[in-house]
Amino acid sequence: MIKFIFYIIGLGLLVSMIIGGIHLYRVSQRNAKEMAQYQDKKVDVKTLKGKTLIIFYSLSGHTKDIATRIQKMTGAELYEIKTIKKINQTPWFPLTLRKQLKNRIYPDIKDNFPDLKNYDTIFVGGPVWWYTVSTPMRSFLQKVDFSGKKVVPFSTQGSNYGTYFEDFANMAQNADIQKHASFNNMPEKYNQALNAKIAEWINEL
Repeated sequence: MIKFIFYIIGLGLLVSMIIGGIHLYRVSQRNAKEMAQYQDKKVDVKTLKGKTLIIFYSLSGHTKDIATRIQKMTGAELYEIKTIKKINQTPWFPLTLRKQLKNRIYPDIKDNFPDLKNYDTIFVGGPVWWYTVSTPMRSFLQKVDFSGKKVVPFSTQGSNYGTYFEDFANMAQNADIQKHASFNNMPEKYNQALNAKIAEWINEL
């Protein structure tokens, strides 16, 4: 009986690994197809009117990377959302996160926010968690009012942004939402293509 149970567990793990491998392969193929259209492109970024700010939350560093690229292209100022208590990516982190989203209990964040009245265009970016807006970003959106500001949302994710932008638009108080962009987490070989994608998006605003 015990051997049978271990056999079932082992089989389940094997199936999960196979499914995970297939998913990663499909994501890599989609990434390659998307980036192919930007490969070897050099795009000059037009100057945005008025003063620009980039607000972002990043746990693993992917969103910070995109925010920094935007900053280098636009000369915008950067503001990073930070939680008061450090968030650790433990094995049970996804379950904790799901509970937070379900109960609408979000982490406390540092409230030394920049004065949004000083800016005309505000990029706001964060990671996709459970196919929606991350909980620290939700904390931020509950505390700010974007009245009279053009807000440009962007996301980073493994493969699917889900309802991120719909949810973001519903939570961003009084924001004039502009064209969004999503960025899958990709290896360094796509750096140039990624920059071209960002530049084209900025030029379409």
